[in-house]
Amino acid sequence: MNRRRMGAIVGAAVMSITAGVMALGAAPANAAVGGSGPYPADYETSATLANHTIYRPQTLPSERLPIFVWGNGGCAANGTGQINFLREISSHGFLVIASGAPNGSGSTTSAMLTQSIDWAVAENSRQGGKYYGRLDVTKIAVGGWSCGGLEAYAVSNDPRVTTTLIFSSGLLNDADDYQLRRLTRPIAYFIGGQSDIAYPNAMDDWGKLPAGLPAFMGNLNVGHGGTYDQVNGGEFGRVAVLWLKWRLKGDTAAGTTFVGSDCGLCHTQWQVQQKNLTLDGDTPTTPPPPPPSGGTPGCSAVYAVQDQWSGGFVASVTVTAGSSGVTGWRVSLGLPSGASISSLWNGVATGTTGTVVVTNQSYNGRLAAGQSTTFGFQGTGNGGGTAVTCTSN
Repeated sequence: MNRRRMGAIVGAAVMSITAGVMALGAAPANAAVGGSGPYPADYETSATLANHTIYRPQTLPSERLPIFVWGNGGCAANGTGQINFLREISSHGFLVIASGAPNGSGSTTSAMLTQSIDWAVAENSRQGGKYYGRLDVTKIAVGGWSCGGLEAYAVSNDPRVTTTLIFSSGLLNDADDYQLRRLTRPIAYFIGGQSDIAYPNAMDDWGKLPAGLPAFMGNLNVGHGGTYDQVNGGEFGRVAVLWLKWRLKGDTAAGTTFVGSDCGLCHTQWQVQQKNLTLDGDTPTTPPPPPPSGGTPGCSAVYAVQDQWSGGFVASVTVTAGSSGVTGWRVSLGLPSGASISSLWNGVATGTTGTVVVTNQSYNGRLAAGQSTTFGFQGTGNGGGTAVTCTSN
């Protein structure tokens, strides 16, 4: 077992034990309102989102709330395990959803982060609900600590995700590096310095990020435990709020914390590295897509190979509604000889080789006129030369 794999496994185990202890320590039955932001925050649960904890401003502001979904340390199903940290973020005008019930037990999965996103998108559209039209579903971040960071990696390719935050975490082994190759949106790492057991994993991942990907790496010498239990989440809470304000709210003043040789975290106790970060926009990681390669007046589909290596590739397909909007779509992929699909996200596939038909998921089938959605897949063989057509409902 190499050091990289060992570090991640031990780190996950340590956090699992820590989270278990935290779960056993009984918290007050009623959540305390708090956070340093302008919107004192609380948490709640929902019968339609089992085994999750929802942090929100106690009084919803007039501005729409961007969304941050969170994977706990140790993949522990305790949604209040990092309560100070998550409540602080919410108090600055964010809806935050943690996997696991308040003071819950058991383990989480990356699918629970997707459930959080699905729920928030649905609630924003549910007439009569308190979140109806109150959420900014175009601005969604995913993040996690230690084992929860691995869960965040797993869903960061969801086209609804705007940015990813990795706290004291790194991929377990090189076989998982495809998760790095498929990244297309800005990513930030907040690591506990060289004493952090996840440090070698995180730095290895940093060196393998796609060329052109906007990325920030910050190391603070606090070890693997971070500062989540401190008042308002401590320093990790402060920088998380600033990154989210920048990436999800367009706050360029917050962005100066991370950008440039004189950034707000530069020349401080933080050790900082930057890639492709600018305040006024990000360098694209892929060239602009070619004109639509086929389809009906109802929708069009554009195919792009995001990464190709010996024996495999990652590709995406962007589906765009025509002038009248659609309630569902169906894309036909003509894969070249020798190519096959091994995994696919944000769509439902029939078949894996030859002509493969992909239909929409429940959350991305309805598109307004001109609106787009994206599904992707990892395949074996060569991804070039794939023909696509789109039909719609």
